[in-house]
Amino acid sequence: MNPRLQSLHPYPFERLRALFADSTPNPALSHISLGIGEPQHPTPELIKRALSESLAKLAAYPPTAGSDALRQAIAHWLVRRYSLRAIDWRTEVLPVNGSREALFAFAQTVVDPARSDALVICPNPFYQIYEGAALLAGAHPHYLNTLCERGFAADYESVPGDLWRRTQLLYVCSPGNPTGKVLGLDEWLEIFALADRHGFVIASDECYSEVYFEETSPPLGALQAATMLGRGFERLVMFSSLSKRSNVPGMRSGFVAGDAAILKAFLLYRTYHGGAMNPAVQEASVAAWSDEHHVRENRMKYAEKFAGVTPVLQTALRVEPPEAGFYLWAPTPIADTEFARRLYAEQNVTVLPGSFLARDSGGINPGANYVRMALVAEIDECLEAARRIVEFTRKL
Repeated sequence: MNPRLQSLHPYPFERLRALFADSTPNPALSHISLGIGEPQHPTPELIKRALSESLAKLAAYPPTAGSDALRQAIAHWLVRRYSLRAIDWRTEVLPVNGSREALFAFAQTVVDPARSDALVICPNPFYQIYEGAALLAGAHPHYLNTLCERGFAADYESVPGDLWRRTQLLYVCSPGNPTGKVLGLDEWLEIFALADRHGFVIASDECYSEVYFEETSPPLGALQAATMLGRGFERLVMFSSLSKRSNVPGMRSGFVAGDAAILKAFLLYRTYHGGAMNPAVQEASVAAWSDEHHVRENRMKYAEKFAGVTPVLQTALRVEPPEAGFYLWAPTPIADTEFARRLYAEQNVTVLPGSFLARDSGGINPGANYVRMALVAEIDECLEAARRIVEFTRKL
């Protein structure tokens, strides 16, 4: 067996099941889960129709690079969404089976396993795929705390120069999971300068980019920032997905875009790995990337939920709405694990302890005494969960 598998940490939801193992939830209350970031809004009919009408294409092997139509649809969306001058759909766009598998596989392409001192830097708290990808690629993860007192921004200046020289890959998540932090142009300028100086690759995870609350102020993207700063896409690849944007997490459809030379190597890796997308899913993805009406409707639902839920929770918790994304990152008056365990037992509401999403770094776990709440259910259920959380918290 690959000995690196032994270095993997239990996934947060495995730890959550263990935390709840000896708890019996209140049988008088129906269960409400705010724990998993799985979109619950209905899948748009236009996507289901395109999928069902393309089932005959299952009789053929799909190309790993994806169909011309899908890559063109993604490229057109990128130009519209991020005001890019242009992007080459042949060399700078590659469909993937959801951003999760691509974020993992990307490290296997970028990291040089012959370098025993290789580092992969990721935010802390973070999406655990970053850590697993680094470990199985033979690199050492370095966790960069994102703390409330810095507005959940990463302190890149705190990383010593010798660590930057060892860094091969930097994971960035904007809008952030779990904090909702969106990187601004000055922060991207700093990241690009570091990449230019030290030669590492930037993996920009933007799977929450289409869940925001002001139609006129969408989150800034990595490729957009590069364009605004007058640079190309060298050492930069962004990752996006239809799961949150279009409510199709089960379709497993996303893309990577950016540096053509890196994507050429990534395509080679995926050809051997078996990363081709289902041809019917490709057709449904073309329909999804080509339509914005359902995306705006989706955002309106999330905006309504945050507008309703946040004031309720603020009567008991010091919680603020995120800049984007569908998570509330809420500080807890007691240990986050105890808060989650007792809330589940007394109110039958599931939230995710923040410490499960982070690692001890610099003497602290930056997720400790926070919980992540995913406002993915319909509004009535989210409001009921908020009322129960307030009732529980006031008794502490």
